[in-house]
Amino acid sequence: QVQLVESGGGLVQAGGSLRLSCAASGRTFSSYVMGWFRQAPGKEREFVAALSRSSGSTYYGDSAKGRFTISRDNAENTVYLQMNSLKPDDTAVYYCAAGSSTLIVLGGRANYWGQGTQVTVSS
Repeated sequence: QVQLVESGGGLVQAGGSLRLSCAASGRTFSSYVMGWFRQAPGKEREFVAALSRSSGSTYYGDSAKGRFTISRDNAENTVYLQMNSLKPDDTAVYYCAAGSSTLIVLGGRANYWGQGTQVTVSS
């Protein structure tokens, strides 16, 4: 069992930056592919970014490419999402996810999900 707790959300002006963190419980963090998703009001959940177990491979959704960076610290059981050049369209609840394979995470069928953290970008 893995528990995920996100933090770092908040209110920021357009053009600003935020860094989200996701702390994972358990000693098997390094065995999971980690990802970030988001869901805006009235919209479907959207893939943002994912990172392989060893940080060797990264994957980004179209909305995140060039602006967001996913990283992980396996010693600290934490995955991060650095978000730069934020836009009002980035406003959403951001969820951390852990999965047993890249295919599972990219398909939105992660084994574990956090409770989400709100990101609001004002214009």
